Parts: sequence; structure tokens; C-alpha cells
Amino acid sequence: MSEIKKVAVIGGGTMGNGIVHVFALNGYDVKLVETKQEFADRALNTIDKNLSRMVSKEKISEGEKAAAIDRIQPHLNIPGAVMESDLIVEAVPENFELKKKIFTEVDEHAPEHAILASNTSSISITKLAAVTKRPGKFIGMHFFNPVPVMKLVEVINGLETEKSVTDAIMETSKKLGKVPVPANDFPGFVSNRVLMPMINEAIFCVHEGVAEPVHVDEVMKLGMAHPMGPLRLADFIGLDVCLDILNVLYDGFKDPKYRPCPLLVKMVDAGKLGDKTGEGFFTY
Repeated sequence: MSEIKKVAVIGGGTMGNGIVHVFALNGYDVKLVETKQEFADRALNTIDKNLSRMVSKEKISEGEKAAAIDRIQPHLNIPGAVMESDLIVEAVPENFELKKKIFTEVDEHAPEHAILASNTSSISITKLAAVTKRPGKFIGMHFFNPVPVMKLVEVINGLETEKSVTDAIMETSKKLGKVPVPANDFPGFVSNRVLMPMINEAIFCVHEGVAEPVHVDEVMKLGMAHPMGPLRLADFIGLDVCLDILNVLYDGFKDPKYRPCPLLVKMVDAGKLGDKTGEGFFTY
């Protein structure tokens, strides 16, 4: 496996700009792919702001910040961005058809040796790999939000992922200052398979009148040493994202224990999605 030096990240949203940030800060040349200039500018502004915060906390120097910014190149089309990349990381919304469209195009234009990685938090890596002509070079690289802060990267092997590819991504994750944890391709992997039923159960507690949201969270924080309660975390993740992941688990396992709580469905229908809309289980 040749060394990973040039990286392309597709999608500059919350996860995408964080992934660009950590690669650029750790010496990688990164191409940031967005669909419109305004989206690319927004992503670059966020990265600039987050790097400035690190400078003010004396975690990095002004010089390191400037060098990281210099390594980032925005692109508005996939072919130009991926043609010389060693690793392409997709970080677009959790929608299989959208990811399929992107990976079909990436596969066509990326060099033969390039590794294709998805930051999906729940969609099957094997299923995504199958839309390409290189399933052996396809892997899940699941970062956690906020990417510059969170240490974990879930490294997900699809059915055909080659061991050399897994090793390369484990090694690259360590170079980013992350802790890579391997897992196999099952719905929700480890993180969401364990987390989402807990969040769903917390929502059922509110739905059934067991306790108010603030009290559910207090029990989990004080009794189980969680730094953030499950309902506050659900708002932070986005209730629509939680619902999408629960539906993936429910469809994937056909097990009623993953059935989304009716209250969660109702809140998403009402557009109360948490932090991003200013209201979820709590108001912001």
C-alpha cells in the first residue's frame, strides 16, 4: 500500500469541515469538495474560526494555523479533486442514493491505488463498496462530532476490504492524533448500535410520562457518569439524524427493539430537530 499523502474530502458540512481541519493540521494536502462556492467558503470560514480558537488556547501557533490553511484547496467538481488523491473521504448526508452517486463518480476518476472511505454512521460499507469497481479498497472511516476534539475513529471493514487498506487507515488515523477502533460491517456498527437504542429509550421515558427531559438527562449524568444526557446529545446530533439511524437499525435487523419512538417521529415531522433549529427536547 503506497503512503497516503494527498486527501480529498467530499462535503464541507459539520463533519466534512472537521475532517478537512484535522488532515490539514497534520500535514496532509487536502482538497475540499463542495457543490457551490458559498458552501466551500462557509466550510473554510468554519475551519479558520476553529483553528483560531486552537491558537487562542495555545494548542497550536499562528504559523501552524497558516500552514494548515495553505494545505486546503477548495474544489467544485469531483473529477478534478480526486484524480491525484491517495485517499478520498466522503462526508455527505446519510442518504444511500446520494452516496452511491458520489462514489460512482469518484471511482471513475480516482487513481487505481486510491482508497475510498465513507464517514457514514450507519449505512452498510459492503453495500456502498459494491457500487464501485474496487470493493477491496473501500472502508468506513467514521469520525465523531466535533471532529477536531473527539479522539475516536470507527474503522469499518466491508465484506471485501483488504487487510492492507484497513492497516493504512488505522495508521493514518493515528497520524491524525485519533484512536482508531476496528469494527465489522453491521447496521449501526458499534457506536450507534449501542447509543441509539439508549437515546430512543430516553425518548420513550418522556413519551410515556416517566420523567421530564431535564430529569431523564440528570439521572444519566449523575447516576451513570455520562458527560451529556441522552436527550441533550440527541439534540446535538440532530433528531432527524437519530431517526434516520434508528430506521437503518430497524430495517437492518428487523428487530422491534429498534423501533423509533413515536414522539421522535412527531418531533422530526414538526421540524424540531434540536440545536440546528433552536428547539428539540430543549430550546437553544
